[in-house]
Parts: sequence; C-alpha cells; structure tokens
Amino acid sequence: QVQLQESGPHLVEPSETLSLTCTVSGASLTTTLHYWSWIRQPPGRGLEWMGAIAYDGTTYYDPSLKSRPSISRDTSRNQFSLHLNSVTPYDTAVYYCALFFGPTSSRLNTDYVSRMPRSEYNSWGQGTQVTVSS
Repeated sequence: QVQLQESGPHLVEPSETLSLTCTVSGASLTTTLHYWSWIRQPPGRGLEWMGAIAYDGTTYYDPSLKSRPSISRDTSRNQFSLHLNSVTPYDTAVYYCALFFGPTSSRLNTDYVSRMPRSEYNSWGQGTQVTVSS
C-alpha cells in the first residue's frame, strides 16, 4: 500500500516561499505511469490541483498559479517537494500530496487532471495546514 506524508512549516509570512515535502513509501517515484501531485484546499473552498511530477521527472502546473509553484524530487530519498513563491494570505490552505496513475507523460491531459475528483487518486497524504500571515 502506498503511503504519503506531508511535512513542512505551518506558518509562512507573506511574500516568502512556502516549501513542503512529501515522503513516499510503498512505491518508487520512478514507477512507470505514476504521477505525484500537490493539491490544496483553501478554507470554505474545493480542492485545487497545483501540479504534479511524473515518473520520468516531467513536471506539470496549473496555469492559474502563474509560474509561482515549482515541484522537484529526490529519488534517493523517495521524496518530492513543492515550492510556492510570493505567497499571500490567499495561499492559506490544507496542502495534500497524492498519487494518481496516468498515461505516458507526453499524453497527460492536465485540464482533465485539474478537475479530477478525489476518488480518482490512488493515495493521499493526510494533509498539512499552512497559514500565510505576518
């Protein structure tokens, strides 16, 4: 069974960079057709897909975030990370990492992925609350 665990600071100041790490067990980040996502849920709102890193290292982002996020991975530690720069209070949310299975990386439809319901993901982390405030 694949397990994911988010870690990182719970409080970030405005204009700073939010950095979170997801530690994965039960599967390798390089397992073919596995996609490792970051998703958030602001208070009172639905899930927002932020981006993903594929098994081959290809990265995908939601364009509405305007190049603010960056996703990277450390295969030796089986971890992947999210860095979100220039945060504002609007970035306050519960942040999740999650796994889904997809096609080969060149064929991934990010428009579809951005609208996927929770049930279409294979595994989720428990989530971590991040508040942006001075």
